[in-house]
Amino acid sequence: MLKTSRGLLATVLLALLVAGCTPSGVVERVPDDDPGALLEQAEQQAPEQAALSRLEAADILARRDRRTQALEVAREIDDARLPAEYRLHWAMLLSELGEALEDPWAVVQAGQLLDEIEVPRDADLILRERMGRALLQIDEHRAAAAMLMDVQARTDREALNEPIWAALSRLEGSGLASLREGADDLTRGWLELASLVRESDGDIERLFARLESWRERNPRHPAARRVPSELLALRELRGKEVRHIAVFLPGSGPLAGVAESIRTGIRIHHLHSVERNGGVRLSFLDASQGDLDALYAEARNRGAQVVIGPLDKDQVSELESRDSVPLPTLALNYGAGSTNRAEGLFQYGLSAEDEARQVARRAREDGHRRSALMVPNNEWGARVGRAFEDEWRQRDGTITNAIAYDPRGSATESTRRVLAGGRPDMLFLLALPSYARQVPPTLDYYDAADLPIYATSHLYEGRPQPLLDHDLDEVNFVDIPWQIPDAAVGGVEALPYLASFEELQQEADPSTFRLMAMGVDAYELARRLPQFQLLPESELFGATGLLVPGHDGRIQRRLPWARFERGVPQPILTLERLDDGQLR
Repeated sequence: MLKTSRGLLATVLLALLVAGCTPSGVVERVPDDDPGALLEQAEQQAPEQAALSRLEAADILARRDRRTQALEVAREIDDARLPAEYRLHWAMLLSELGEALEDPWAVVQAGQLLDEIEVPRDADLILRERMGRALLQIDEHRAAAAMLMDVQARTDREALNEPIWAALSRLEGSGLASLREGADDLTRGWLELASLVRESDGDIERLFARLESWRERNPRHPAARRVPSELLALRELRGKEVRHIAVFLPGSGPLAGVAESIRTGIRIHHLHSVERNGGVRLSFLDASQGDLDALYAEARNRGAQVVIGPLDKDQVSELESRDSVPLPTLALNYGAGSTNRAEGLFQYGLSAEDEARQVARRAREDGHRRSALMVPNNEWGARVGRAFEDEWRQRDGTITNAIAYDPRGSATESTRRVLAGGRPDMLFLLALPSYARQVPPTLDYYDAADLPIYATSHLYEGRPQPLLDHDLDEVNFVDIPWQIPDAAVGGVEALPYLASFEELQQEADPSTFRLMAMGVDAYELARRLPQFQLLPESELFGATGLLVPGHDGRIQRRLPWARFERGVPQPILTLERLDDGQLR
């Protein structure tokens, strides 16, 4: 809360008036403690005076518990116009209001001051903690972890353990690796703890044995003195480890080929996991006939604890309409309903809609506002285009033109139409490789070569083909970690489930490799279903991305980014929103 008295604010305002910084005719007495009058007068004042008047009005509103209005006023203040001694007061007030009203972007706005002026130690620590918690709320996990660990290193406060762990446990490998450079002892301890949890691969006994060993080596670390509650909660899973998985996949019918690729991924990964998973059993049951109750009865008879499958969308839709499922289940598709209502049912797949939503988020974070769309004129294109458009509009983006093209035709006319609806500042492209390769040269022909293109994984066949793909240079796209190993994190050697990756990559056709990777992650997700039920915010860093259960059990994927350079995909890190010091 701003502690400066009204009298001191008035003194500074008077000094400005005496210095002749006010237009003639507006030197009027402001009624004491009248925020409305202050705001009204600010409209007629010079910028420096107006900033002071608005700051005083915001302070009065906050003290009168009119915090929502106070926040609106404070966040509109141009703090650069404030005298130096008042900028810190503004930041403390704005960050306190933003925290209280759960508006993290207001806190981030206030926190920019940390890079601009020298802040006394106590105020600096308060601002950094508020900033760290706000960054966590907006999913800037790396920046949040770094900010909060800096505060903890200076204060040794155990109360920061929970938000620090929440940030670290949600970082991908590249984020953790970037924190290691120049890390102090406290940060190295946190990173070691995060690594040992991931390397435990869901084995609870192994996890707690390693945790105790870590605590013995780091007895003075805040997390050793008070273990994060999310970790302690895993103790409830002791004795409940998954030892038998039933797999419902069709052996015949239109999905048999897809099912075989997924089945191969499950089997190969199971063989490579036997030593660390304590002997999990697999029972494969043919789901072709569609009698789900009979399948569950057979799974129970065989002693299965959890189920992977079914794959058929109609079967998944049937399950999600029930109140519950007989065994915890990881379906390999998403049902047709707007939500999943069945207790114990999780849904996972290589959803193009998830990719489209991620593209929309990234493009907005990169500062784009006006997007054009190119999607095929079929049901798939309509679904994915709608997912992008919904996410884009939720983030205040506008659509300049949406083109549904014939995937069997040429891209020339459809690309021309993209530009005809108003000049976009980016293009969302959903296309298979042969069609996607036509789009950048056509944009070049129409003098729009500088239009940024963001795409889903579908434009990449899965193997380097520089001669074919050079036309895709500078196109940004998402794909699974197994397709675009990040050299910054250690390249192929740092991929999740390396042994399974190496064997499957040797055997797989590029068109089936992603499905095999899906089988690998389905196996790992199934082993963790009890953990997801106990701790819904748990995550898995897998072959197909960062996998996060949604509130209704539908698994959402977050994928790494790549860009074509000389016809070859190169991994790129997600840009930090705050790298340029600007709020977008």
